[in-house]
Amino acid sequence: MKKKLVVVLMAAVMAMTAVTGCGSKADDAKNDTQASKTSESETSANADQEAAMHVADLIDAIYVQERTDDTDKQCKEAKEAWDKLTDAQKELVEGENADPDYFGRDTGDASKDDPRNQDDIGENEILVVSFGTSFNDSRVADIKGVEDAIAAANPDWSVRRAFTAQIIINHVQARDDEKIDNMDQALERAVKNGVKNLVVQPTHLMHGAEYDELSEAVEKYKDKFESVKIAEPLLGEVGSDATVVNEDKKAVAEILTEEAVEKAGYDSLDAAKEEGTAFVFMGHGTSHTAKISYSQMQSQMTALGYENVFIGTVEGEPEDTSCESVIEKVSAAGYKNVILRPLMVVAGDHANNDMAGSDDDSWLSQFKASGKFDKIDTQINGLGEIEGIQKLYVEHTAAAMSK
Repeated sequence: MKKKLVVVLMAAVMAMTAVTGCGSKADDAKNDTQASKTSESETSANADQEAAMHVADLIDAIYVQERTDDTDKQCKEAKEAWDKLTDAQKELVEGENADPDYFGRDTGDASKDDPRNQDDIGENEILVVSFGTSFNDSRVADIKGVEDAIAAANPDWSVRRAFTAQIIINHVQARDDEKIDNMDQALERAVKNGVKNLVVQPTHLMHGAEYDELSEAVEKYKDKFESVKIAEPLLGEVGSDATVVNEDKKAVAEILTEEAVEKAGYDSLDAAKEEGTAFVFMGHGTSHTAKISYSQMQSQMTALGYENVFIGTVEGEPEDTSCESVIEKVSAAGYKNVILRPLMVVAGDHANNDMAGSDDDSWLSQFKASGKFDKIDTQINGLGEIEGIQKLYVEHTAAAMSK
């Protein structure tokens, strides 16, 4: 019996060993498969990241303010590389200035625009110079809107376009294959076309840094033409202090406020005031001495009796135009409803992101986070699309011609 028992026990042990051995081999095989899949997944993820980083580098390379001999090639390479990415890879694009929105954001139909860079234009040219925007719909409504109005008022002159922001020119070219001249290109084109009389109409808001750079660029070419004239920016002369206003500032204040009030659904600014509604017009702001123009616009609003209209700036220059300062002013005045609208010719990146964006630092978000207001709305419309503003530019062009 003992021998039989020993034999049985030994058999059981051997069987258990065999089973354990089989289990171990199965587990090893399973682990190997999982490891292989993990390795493949990591390899794929690394490949995706590398592809996205490559595109980010190409975007950063054209996110510059200087045009070079390689710019056209770089713009083409960046778009071709982007088009080769999968949707998942596109979401990974991130660089110093690159992100998925650079190529991926839908800003409207670029084919509705006109770069106005045609040749054979005759002896008389009006060059309309803008900072520019990569937002297609805004470019058509605001910049092209002004250009079209000037062209309609001057049928004997050819209207051409130039942007001062090469970063924007590159963006539009890379994404939409629309080529817009910078200042040097536009002036060279005018010379080659045999233009004799040149009028430069800036769409800039004021005599700031952009206007200064424009004037310097034109100065280099003044001997190439029989006559060169530079028209006033939208707000006209700057003036010496915050209390100085002029007819241009008065007109812009009236036109913009009337447009904002109507769009908000009020019969008048006073009717909006009675309902506790304030309008905040957000400009860009600048460290240039021309920043006093924003203070003057606030003075102009006050002079017109527009007590529920406030002027602010993205850059917070002047300091009392910062978002925090404006929030305090509006709240202290007792208004509970706020309508934000850009004090900018174009409703582009600043209007869509800095003013009305979803990030915590946007004006819309900051006004909401303050907890001081019941309702905050936005109007994403540039000055350039307003007929009254377009007429002001037409008048400035005519004034320059008559000098």
